[in-house]
Amino acid sequence: MATATADLGGVAPRDRPQRSHNARWAIAFTAVAVAVFVFYQYLYPHLSDSTRNVFRDWLPITAVNEALIFVIMALGLNIVVGYAGLLDLGYVAFWAIGGYTGAWLMSAFFLSLDIHLGGTAQPTTKGIHITFWAVLLIAGLFCALMGIIIGAPTLRLKSDYLAIVTLGFGEIIPQVFFNGDNVFGHNISNGTQGILPIDAIGTGPAQVLPGVPESLGPFAGPYRFVVFCGLVAICIFVSLRIRTGRLGRAWLAIREDELAASMMGVPLMPTKLSAYAVGAFFGGLGGVAFDTHINGALPDRFNFSISVIILAMVVLGGMGNVWGVILGALVLAWFNSTGLAQVGNTVNSALGTSIDFPSKTFLLFGALLVLMMLFRREGLLPEARTRQVLREPERGQLESVGADLEEAVGDLDRAGTRGIDGRIVK
Repeated sequence: MATATADLGGVAPRDRPQRSHNARWAIAFTAVAVAVFVFYQYLYPHLSDSTRNVFRDWLPITAVNEALIFVIMALGLNIVVGYAGLLDLGYVAFWAIGGYTGAWLMSAFFLSLDIHLGGTAQPTTKGIHITFWAVLLIAGLFCALMGIIIGAPTLRLKSDYLAIVTLGFGEIIPQVFFNGDNVFGHNISNGTQGILPIDAIGTGPAQVLPGVPESLGPFAGPYRFVVFCGLVAICIFVSLRIRTGRLGRAWLAIREDELAASMMGVPLMPTKLSAYAVGAFFGGLGGVAFDTHINGALPDRFNFSISVIILAMVVLGGMGNVWGVILGALVLAWFNSTGLAQVGNTVNSALGTSIDFPSKTFLLFGALLVLMMLFRREGLLPEARTRQVLREPERGQLESVGADLEEAVGDLDRAGTRGIDGRIVK
């Protein structure tokens, strides 16, 4: 046994196919990201007007960047729901906290302060202007801390009760920012007007490369695509590595059977809080990235429906499977941004109708979820364990098959089996 393990480089044989599988997906993700950047940065400007109009309508670079932000959020929720099995209906709260943290640290919101730490704003601009890369870490850690604070009193609940409490926090936090222009006499969010604008993304040493600007503003879509792909890659790496570690196995044990996990020595509360903290950290990254995408923080972008959409991305892609969650997030993000409107225009042109498809987003979205739950409950790319659990026969079906087998055996015992010579053989 020791020799076999040593021949494989200290890796158990059963681990090698999974690592090879992840490597193939990682290579595919990198290849697609490079192809998309090369196309939009170098090929798209030289296309004909009609071809550019097709891509601008069906797949603009802004929609691609927004889809990547949703991928970050879906990967964070997958930690909580897919790995640890904790139903969270208020994940948008961490997105809002991360977004407003980024807006506080990258804008002129606090006019009484004059702090510049590597930001792209002019030195004479008032406010707090910290570089985007440091704000990512600060917002992520702050959201992780808030995840622990919010999770400490709520994670003692289970199942439906936990979902209701997280739903409550998901409604409270956005409302705090929505009415944050007067919180005990202090303005913390500028109310419904939001915090606009925020600093651009600084490129730092990368600006020495040919064609890379000093800062990535609203019109630097392809380069911001590279930044968002880098953030997605970090989230993928953390998700895959942490899943195979001791903490990830503890999460999976709690997801499968919380009582059995506790009997095996898994500390329930610290393990659940760690899942909340890691998922909230991803939410902070997504909030800051979304700030740079829309150039500010607006309270109406953090409503409850976003939590439902992100949860649907996880379920549609396949809970627990990182690559499935990415696929589900990309599909639904494109569907919500440009896909539904363009499909509606195509259908109306072909049939001569005038149906307003974007106004029926939730109707079609709900119908899609119903069909998925009826015919493919495990998702588009399900986790192997989830697929086995959802596809195994129900207990009633097993009992029915067992009863049929017992009846068949009883019939054979009573009637006997006739051999070749015609004699009855018991």
